[in-house]
Amino acid sequence: MKSEITVQVDGITRQLTVDTRTTLLDALRERLGVTSPKKGCDHGQCGACTVLAGGQRVLSCLTLAVTQDGAEVVTAEGLAAGDQHAEGGLHPVQQAFIDCDAFQCGYCTPGQVVSAVGMLDEFARGWPSAVTGGTEAPALDRGEVAERMSGNLCRCAAYVNIVPAIQQAAAAASGVQRAAGMEVSG
Repeated sequence: MKSEITVQVDGITRQLTVDTRTTLLDALRERLGVTSPKKGCDHGQCGACTVLAGGQRVLSCLTLAVTQDGAEVVTAEGLAAGDQHAEGGLHPVQQAFIDCDAFQCGYCTPGQVVSAVGMLDEFARGWPSAVTGGTEAPALDRGEVAERMSGNLCRCAAYVNIVPAIQQAAAAASGVQRAAGMEVSG
């Protein structure tokens, strides 16, 4: 069965007809030519296909495209377009990944970056993780970052640089929020 959907992808409204069994990942890559989300495991276990849908992290290989009718989907390609603080056309997380050399082959990098953006938003909202202890606001230490990013795998083992990149991006975001007079959590 076919269904017509409208999805805003990286700020551009797109209409397409898809089979109701088509995943968001396949719609993005095969129908719309958006190739930053990767098909790693196709079972929701590696995170290479991570995108933001409605501002939340989702595994696009497990998400049916028809469920995103009317949704806003952001991939690694569209991150900077929606960020008023992006310098040089890059989102602060993307810049931090470059600064910290947080990628090797680059296959998992788009999913890692998008997941990091979603994770930092969750952290800023005060959402706890499995390692968040007590009633105090969590610190974005190595263990907290590792737990929150545990759904994203890197076969090249760039984790040693991914964690500091995320911490750098969080520190930069905190500085921007302080400069704008906003309260920073975490």
